[in-house]
Amino acid sequence: MVIYNTLTRKKEELKPLKENSIGIYVCGPTVYNYIHIGNARPICVFDVLRRFLKYQGYDVKYVSNFTDVNDKIIAQGKKEGLSPEKTAEKYILEFEKDEKGLNVLPPDSRPRVSEYIGKIISMIKTLIENGYAYQSGSDVYYRTRKFTSYGKLSKQSLDELIAGARVEINDLKEDPLDFALWKGADESEQHWNSPWGPGRPGWHIECSAMARDTLGDTIDIHCGGFDLIFPHHENEIAQSEAATGKKFSNYWMHNGHINIDNKKMSKSAGNFFLTREAAEKYGYETIRYLMIQAHYRMPMNYTPELLNACKASLERLYNLKSALEMAEKNSEGGEVREELKTVLNEKRAKFVSALSDDLNTADALSAVFELTREINTLLQGEYSKEEITLCKNTFLELTDILGLLYEDSKDKIPDEVLELSKQRNAARKDKNFALADELRDRISELGYTVEETRQGTRIYKK
Repeated sequence: MVIYNTLTRKKEELKPLKENSIGIYVCGPTVYNYIHIGNARPICVFDVLRRFLKYQGYDVKYVSNFTDVNDKIIAQGKKEGLSPEKTAEKYILEFEKDEKGLNVLPPDSRPRVSEYIGKIISMIKTLIENGYAYQSGSDVYYRTRKFTSYGKLSKQSLDELIAGARVEINDLKEDPLDFALWKGADESEQHWNSPWGPGRPGWHIECSAMARDTLGDTIDIHCGGFDLIFPHHENEIAQSEAATGKKFSNYWMHNGHINIDNKKMSKSAGNFFLTREAAEKYGYETIRYLMIQAHYRMPMNYTPELLNACKASLERLYNLKSALEMAEKNSEGGEVREELKTVLNEKRAKFVSALSDDLNTADALSAVFELTREINTLLQGEYSKEEITLCKNTFLELTDILGLLYEDSKDKIPDEVLELSKQRNAARKDKNFALADELRDRISELGYTVEETRQGTRIYKK
């Protein structure tokens, strides 16, 4: 597999630190509210990465954290009349609902900042001892200029950062470019005791400490959104490498941002959408499909038209799944033709090749739909039970890597529609075609289509 490495700005062959074993760290949410639609993209995209690497035979350790200590959490808690701890716990549970709805596999490890205060303090002590950090009042700052390769991920020089005013000015700093590792806090606020007085950790040091503890001094792949390249990931590199003397991550993968009707999503622009709200209207699986239908590094446009197209594409896949299940149930045994094996292997190989080329989910989906057309053609002719089973297993094997078709379509059909279909079949058997047509129309009024196929009666949403 080749991966586009943000650090080198080129595609590189994936060479794990340990044979057949890969460690992945994905920056998780700051849990102060429901996640927005942009947050759903890295969650879904890097879940496919994990699934594919496991499919390829790797032992994957997938780590994604919760930032449960943050000023935004404190502010949100005050609005809701909750403590910071209860606010974080509330939105952790809400995040997990969205994660499950999107069919994202839970991480192998999910560290929380609140559980890592001791290790964070220890790492800051090391940075101070190494001369990379200093105490100023009750704060501790990182000496950015001392880390001579600072800017290697974002490809920005220190002069460019100053000229672009991408720094926080603070009289307590030795240099405007320095960033906080520890922030002093009043004892009436959420705080932890430290050698520098009561306070809370800075945002960037958290991931350095958690990644190091869960995956080691050097990790294979670090993932996140494009907006995290600077300053978050740049600062993670500076902290981690100054503390350990080793390379922090061998590969960096960043997904592109999401536009809303060709405009950047923001609350001020009034085009801000929560994942939960979008799922209520279109369904979680439609949202997941949307997130993987384009290449992960490309900016993506979020429009109702695109969502409806994604929903229609999913329905095509579900229709084939239903047809295969019906054909398998009603067909008889027999041989599997060699030409069919060849076609299925060709489509699988095309699918694997697409994902092996920097996780190209767009081309992988194209391979799935090519497979869909081939199988639909097969269903129009003669086939054996063994051939249908092989087609079904291949189809589900590929869609499972993408994390699709996880909702049972049969469960979506209301009991009323199933009962009307049963009555319609009885009327057709009795040759009462007028009643059968009336029942079909009633099913249609409820938003479903019923039709007879070679495999039997099919019911699906219009």
